[in-house]
Amino acid sequence: MAAPSHVLPFLSPTGTASVRLSPGRRAGLLRCSAAAGQAGFFTRLGRLIKEKAKSDVEKLFSGFSKTRENLSVVDELLTYWNLEDTDRVLDELEEALLVSDFGPKISFRIVDTLREQIRDGKLKSGSEIKATLKRCILELLTSKGGNSELKLGFRKPAVIMIVGVNGGGKTTSLGKLAYRFKNEGVKVLMAAGDTFRAAARDQLEVWAERTGSEIVIDNDKKAQPPAVLSQAVKRGKREGFDVVLCDTSGRLHTNYGLMEELVSCKKVLAKSLPGAPNEILLVLDGTTGLNMLQQAREFNDVVGVTGFILTKLDGTARGGCVVSVVDELGIPVKFVGVGEGMEDLQPFDAEAFVEAIFP
Repeated sequence: MAAPSHVLPFLSPTGTASVRLSPGRRAGLLRCSAAAGQAGFFTRLGRLIKEKAKSDVEKLFSGFSKTRENLSVVDELLTYWNLEDTDRVLDELEEALLVSDFGPKISFRIVDTLREQIRDGKLKSGSEIKATLKRCILELLTSKGGNSELKLGFRKPAVIMIVGVNGGGKTTSLGKLAYRFKNEGVKVLMAAGDTFRAAARDQLEVWAERTGSEIVIDNDKKAQPPAVLSQAVKRGKREGFDVVLCDTSGRLHTNYGLMEELVSCKKVLAKSLPGAPNEILLVLDGTTGLNMLQQAREFNDVVGVTGFILTKLDGTARGGCVVSVVDELGIPVKFVGVGEGMEDLQPFDAEAFVEAIFP
């Protein structure tokens, strides 16, 4: 006689046996199995995207050409380095780091580390000093920034909220992120949460069409951003989307009224789906240098940023500021924008970054 539907077989050391479960317990196990499958899907997705970080290193190099030019003095200083010139060389090296927007705190710390190791006889040549300099920067990025993979939770849909100041490249970054997800076979839903800027919805609709994504928009043009985001997440759950990408209105970090609106957006996402948003990505303009540090502080204080997207690496970006932001806030850079094309949002790779800023 066939086992009832609520009897689940399992293999024991002595053969095949059966465990009799209540319908409620069986449903619970099935839900756990489904959740485990979704968790595995998102873990593989985050890892896969991260592994492709080295796919176009040349564009990263060109984006930081200004920083590399400022740091070209490093080779000049260290090529003919000798012990008697230590103080002069380190002073000039410190100045080069400051010019490249590493900030006083990072610059002084790195140079002090080099000075100590030279004094202790651990560094005996210019090449060793440069290698240690690069290693110091890499260790700051990896120890303070942690893992730069996307953390997408364990249930569908994963929800990503994009925030930032006006003109930083939020909507474009969201569109490029959708393109990257779609290339991995992910079902993407966009939420046009920027209801203040008239062109924002139109811009996002273009990105939805270009990437083959679905979109939720403010049909009556009166809905507030939290309502649009809530509607999107509910549709994402109902229709089985893998990822919901939430755009938000650009705002100055000094406008506390608008910043509080982001709190409302975050709360409504959590209410619509426990654990959401899985990521809150702050878009930072790479050309603004250390000015981005104050932006990052304010946005993080208000909504709890989980990662940065660094945009506008058009050759004028000042790369040292990346290290300062990561060091102070302990938040990783997750993506960098290295061009205008759809494929030009690249997962951040700390090693590639360090190689890109040094000649």
